[in-house]
Amino acid sequence: MQQAIKFWPEQERPRERLLTQGATSLSDAELLAIFLRSGSQQHSAVELARLLIQHFQGLNPVFDASFEDVSSFHGIGPNKYAQLMAVKELGRRYIQQQYINTPESFGHSEAVLNYLRLELLGEKQEVFAVLCLDNDLQKLHFKKLFYGSIQHCNVSINQLMRYAIAQHASHIVIAHNHPFGQAIPSNADIELTQQIQHACQLLEIRLLDHCIIAPTGSCSLAELGHLPVLK
Repeated sequence: MQQAIKFWPEQERPRERLLTQGATSLSDAELLAIFLRSGSQQHSAVELARLLIQHFQGLNPVFDASFEDVSSFHGIGPNKYAQLMAVKELGRRYIQQQYINTPESFGHSEAVLNYLRLELLGEKQEVFAVLCLDNDLQKLHFKKLFYGSIQHCNVSINQLMRYAIAQHASHIVIAHNHPFGQAIPSNADIELTQQIQHACQLLEIRLLDHCIIAPTGSCSLAELGHLPVLK
């Protein structure tokens, strides 16, 4: 049985170390333990956090896990799971607010992919989304337009174009995720990109990229040669 953290020497307790040395001095498990607040009869909060990270093979998969997955660990119930989900959402909103308060041009692939990873990673079903940009490649609006299964998502090009027009977009980036696969475009993805590009040309809207986001990585169809490359 692990000794509870409250019995540890004060200089070794994660919360006290965070206050005296800063958050960067703590490991992933120690930071996670602060949110868990308590462990179980078998494990301290830090040990429980380590077990979760080891089992799911990383910190991000812990936050993406379902309640059914994490509740198999003794000491993880509805309250702790709710805390994990709240922390994940707060982090997402914090980063999103940074984009709002510090507008960034989406004139290069890295900025686009970073933003799309923020929005699409963690989705458990395939989602098709659109990022609308103005003439200066500043964000006008982002929306997840279509939801599908874990492997497929139906897309209405007419609905997509109506949305882009409503946002007064002069440029758009389309994106979808592969929630349990690789960031590799299928023939259907390439064909859909060509169809949307044709629709955009008719409306004098420039399709900048089609990005695919997956847990193992991401890709840009422009960089693969299917659209003019974003510099």
